[in-house]
Amino acid sequence: MDDSAEITMYGADWCRDCRRSKALLDGEGVAYRYVDVEVSKEAADEAMSISGRPNIPVIVFPDGSHLVEPSDEALRTKLAAV
Repeated sequence: MDDSAEITMYGADWCRDCRRSKALLDGEGVAYRYVDVEVSKEAADEAMSISGRPNIPVIVFPDGSHLVEPSDEALRTKLAAV
């Protein structure tokens, strides 16, 4: 994966799936920008506009694609392809 490409993860501290995805990204040494949807309504609205639904995490990749509530397997597969 190209380390200069930015991944953005929208999530919240209370969200178990967000913590799991964040731990996977951290464990794999992947650089990403974390946006806490609890901090502002704009951040929550942005995540919703990307995914079309209120679920988190929303993980956006440099190619413009995104995953919502991905399994560890789905996230690893996507990371390998980026």
